[in-house]
Amino acid sequence: MKLRSVDGGPAAASSARREPTGPPDASRAAGWVHDIGAAAADPHSDVPIGDWDGLLGAVKAMLLRLTVVESADAAAARQGRVTKRRIRDGVMECVAALDHLQTTLQRALENRRQLESEVSTARAALARARRELAGSRAGERRARRMSLHDGLTSLPNRRYFLERLEQALSQVGPRHPALAVLYLDLDGFKSINDLHGHLAGDELLRIVAARLSRAVRAEDVMSRLGGDEFACLIAELPTRDELGHLVSKLLDAVSSPLTIGSLTLSVRISIGIATYPADGTTAEALLKSADGAMYHAKRNRKGFAFCDPPPRYDSRVAVLVRKL
Repeated sequence: MKLRSVDGGPAAASSARREPTGPPDASRAAGWVHDIGAAAADPHSDVPIGDWDGLLGAVKAMLLRLTVVESADAAAARQGRVTKRRIRDGVMECVAALDHLQTTLQRALENRRQLESEVSTARAALARARRELAGSRAGERRARRMSLHDGLTSLPNRRYFLERLEQALSQVGPRHPALAVLYLDLDGFKSINDLHGHLAGDELLRIVAARLSRAVRAEDVMSRLGGDEFACLIAELPTRDELGHLVSKLLDAVSSPLTIGSLTLSVRISIGIATYPADGTTAEALLKSADGAMYHAKRNRKGFAFCDPPPRYDSRVAVLVRKL
């Protein structure tokens, strides 16, 4: 809504802070005050809330001028040109309009404060919801990571390894022609555990896990299956010679002496190698073939062995060999 100035023209918000000019007239002043009240109640008003003080100041100045005019008009009334009733009615009309304007402005300010309070409450609720959602998502990620990683070594666990192996098998084709599975087992771990205690055994597993992780490529998946057994997925199978070189790196990484407290220990590891599709076409078959090849390497103390031909052994003998 556009406001009228006292002289009938449009009144800008900035002009409201200047005292009205021109001959004062109670009726026109009352009309102007009425326009201010209507603008205050109009949500589309061009006048910001902060300008109302200036508008009211201008109206008050006008009333002061009307008081002066009242004295002049009273003298004129005695001369028969104007009546006191007209003056009194005009002033009362302005006062009534100001009262209405004050009520309208108070209501508008209360509505604004209420709106600001509601907006503030809504923002706080939204921020709290965002924090809770972020916390929930972070909790879900932590829970999933815990379900897919070994608590002792932080390596991927058996479940994660099998998921990645199944995924790799589903992608085997011209772009991924083959893959390999390595089955790794520490030699003499039970004796170390029995002799130096489980705390030393756990620290040994953590050190070995870290060394194995550093020895493989970024695209490989090294995991702990349980106990002192590990498995590694070679998804992009290099040549047989390159695979042998990678296995040699794993053997060297573990065989270096390691320190646990005041102990200096040397351990070895046996590795069995199974390749797709020669040694199996499913995750279970490849793991079983790699496990059998690992038994063959442990029995012959060769460090590693490929699964060709597939080893044949009695399960009871395998259990005894694993304890070596």
